[in-house]
Amino acid sequence: MENQRPLILISNDDGIIAKGISELIKFLRPLGEIVVMAPDAPRSGNASALTVTEPIHYQLVRKDVGLTVYKCSGTPVDCIKLAFHTVLDRKPDLIVGGINHGDNSAVNVHYSGTMGVVIEGCLKGVPSIGFSLCCHEPNADFEPSGPYIREIARQVLEKGLPPLTCLNVNFPNTQELKGVRICEQSKGQWTNEWENFAHRGDTHYYWLTGEFQNTDPDNEKNDHWALDNGYIAITPTKVDVTAYELIDELKTWF
Repeated sequence: MENQRPLILISNDDGIIAKGISELIKFLRPLGEIVVMAPDAPRSGNASALTVTEPIHYQLVRKDVGLTVYKCSGTPVDCIKLAFHTVLDRKPDLIVGGINHGDNSAVNVHYSGTMGVVIEGCLKGVPSIGFSLCCHEPNADFEPSGPYIREIARQVLEKGLPPLTCLNVNFPNTQELKGVRICEQSKGQWTNEWENFAHRGDTHYYWLTGEFQNTDPDNEKNDHWALDNGYIAITPTKVDVTAYELIDELKTWF
C-alpha cells in the first residue's frame, strides 16, 4: 500500500456487486488508497449485526494500483472487523459505507447495514461517513452525488470528526441538487409493516414492507424535509445513545 496517501476502507450492505459501491469507489479513488471489504450478497437491514453461529470467509476479488477489493460471507460489520484483523496494514484514515440504494434518514439509521459500517468505524476511532441515495433501483443514477461525495470525504479527511460521531449523508433522487443542509434526524415511525403472503395454503407467511410516517413534516431542520425539497441532508450522528437529560431524575427514583 502507498502509505503516504490516506487509506480509505469501504463497505456496504447491498453487496459487492451493487452499483452503489462501484460508484463510491470511482468517486473516492482520487482521494487515497482504497481497500474494499463488502458482503458477497445483499445484507440490507442488518444494522450492526454480527455473525456468531458460523465462521465467515473472505476472498480477493480485484487488485489494482491504489485499489484492493475483497468480498466476505458475513454482515457489513463483520466486513469491517475482519478487514482490520486480516487485510489492513495500518489504521484507515476514513471508513465509508454506501452508496446505499435507498435512503437512511430518520429512524432508518438504526436498521441500516450501511450505517452499521459507519458506527463500527466510529467504535474503532476512525472518522466515518455513510452515503445513501433515495432510490432503490439497481441501476440508480449516482452521478449527481459524485462531486458532493468527494468533497464531503475530502473535508472529513482534512478536518476529522469528534470521537464517536459520524456523518449520515442522504441524497434526494434528483438530477438538480439544490445544495447541502446540515440536519437533525427526523422523528417518526414505520407503520403497516407486514403484508400477508399465503404459501401453499398457509397464511402465516409475511413480507416486510411498510410506510414511514413523519411526525414532524413541517420541521425545516430535519433530514426528511431536506430530502423532500431537493437538498442533500447531512446529519451528524452520535454512537453514544445515553439520555443524559434523564440521569438526574432517575437518581431520584432509587
